[in-house]
Amino acid sequence: MAVEHPELAVNDDADNAAEAATPARAGLRLQRKTAVELVIEELRARILSGQLAPGSVLRQEALSEELGVSRIPLREAIRLLSTEGLVDLVPHKGAFVSMISLAEVREFFDIRMRLEPWLLHESVAHFTEQDFGRAEAVVAAMDVAKAADWGTLNWQLHELLYSRADRPLALNIVRALHEKSERYFRFQVVNAPIRQQAHDEHAQLIELCRQRKADIARVAMEHHIAEAAAQIVEIVGRLLHEGEQPPAAN
Repeated sequence: MAVEHPELAVNDDADNAAEAATPARAGLRLQRKTAVELVIEELRARILSGQLAPGSVLRQEALSEELGVSRIPLREAIRLLSTEGLVDLVPHKGAFVSMISLAEVREFFDIRMRLEPWLLHESVAHFTEQDFGRAEAVVAAMDVAKAADWGTLNWQLHELLYSRADRPLALNIVRALHEKSERYFRFQVVNAPIRQQAHDEHAQLIELCRQRKADIARVAMEHHIAEAAAQIVEIVGRLLHEGEQPPAAN
């Protein structure tokens, strides 16, 4: 059977080795991606785009043949995707694309809406110029980040914005919510043109904090969270609907 993804076709002897190429400049080594990394990228992209619908079985034999890799890197890629919350490993049954839930998304954002604007409001008076510089650096990193890294950077920014509130228990609750909902942020980044919008809204929040406009910053954060909730609810609803569609007739 012809390999549909030639960039994934590798020699099995090198499946788990990171091959290095040495360019002319001394001391610099460029690392090629391993088979595991390539398979992770391909499967992650299919899951986040909805090509692999929630609840789909990941059939290792078929995927191994299609992607042109052996079972070893494929199994490792699936295991690593399970740590990201994108794949469920069920003993004696196999690997499945993790289910997503509209009710879960809505509850995540309901709690965020109640806690995060308040935390920001409590932080505003205590920010330093160093805090603003760190926040702006994270925004710049988000502009060029891969989808897999965007959620982590988004949390780093929000954590910075709440860090001066001196409310450690509330911050821990919000941190746990962001960790549990990170995969939904990935759906958002892959399926919606949000980077410029996120950049503008984050920059506005930082500037309002710099100007010590705590009440306006709180309202802006409410709007920011509501916009993200609406986008993610729409995307998750569409992916769930598409996953329910019967296969097209031949």
